[in-house]
Amino acid sequence: MATFMINGSSRSFDGDPDMPLLLYLRDELGLTGTKFGCGGGFCGACTVHVDGKAVRSCQTPMSAVGGRKIVSIEGLSADRSHPVQRAWVAANVAQCGYCQVGQIMQASALLAEKPHPTDADIDAAMAVNICPCGTYQRIRAAIKRAAEARA
Repeated sequence: MATFMINGSSRSFDGDPDMPLLLYLRDELGLTGTKFGCGGGFCGACTVHVDGKAVRSCQTPMSAVGGRKIVSIEGLSADRSHPVQRAWVAANVAQCGYCQVGQIMQASALLAEKPHPTDADIDAAMAVNICPCGTYQRIRAAIKRAAEARA
């Protein structure tokens, strides 16, 4: 049995150790903010934080989460007041919105690691998340806005 924290709550899992964290979050806990995109870890729609690092939950087996702290979009802030979430709205980033949860989780991990990222830092960190609508310039602007708000 694996014990871990999800969004500040202790959880235990005694099921299939190969079950993807994504399915556990969505199907077992009802945390449907984390999206299933490609299922191969390429698009980033399923990004969550594990011990503060952005990871692809579709490729993270439950056997890898024992003793760790997991944060999904629902745990980023209960009232959507996280600086990245506020900046996303202010910069009108979302078009279709499907990738945005993963983008927000990736961006918030970046800012936790580098509070004042350069354009190159942003491009490198965000290159692993795909936005089918192509809102990359607004994503960069929102990350810069969030960095300023955190300062």
